[in-house]
Amino acid sequence: MNTDFLQHIKWNDDGLVAAIAQDATSGRVLMMAWMNAESLQISVETGDAVYWSRSRSKLWRKGESSGNVQKIRAMELDCDGDALLIQVEQLGGIACHTGRQSCFYRRLNAGDWQTTEAVLKDPATMYQKVDKS
Repeated sequence: MNTDFLQHIKWNDDGLVAAIAQDATSGRVLMMAWMNAESLQISVETGDAVYWSRSRSKLWRKGESSGNVQKIRAMELDCDGDALLIQVEQLGGIACHTGRQSCFYRRLNAGDWQTTEAVLKDPATMYQKVDKS
């Protein structure tokens, strides 16, 4: 696969680029995550969104434990080359680890953050620990 597209990205000092996932049908912003060159290349090759988890310092295949996979429909690079907009089909309708459709579910109103979106699925049921015994 030709990887010349990676050279056009302005990676931050940690080798990451901001990636905004947007529902390809509704246009709703679902989440923001980080990608490194490897996760971006895998995403392009497979058509499934793969991100870089800063907290775990490893690749994060969206939906690997929850089943809420993101199928990439289009990808755009901003004018500065330092942010990606990824239009996705969100399988399961849930992008947020809190069980909501979007990670952007709190709105500032009169100085307070108010929850504007209900939980669609209890996270405890999405992320059950697998017994490896």
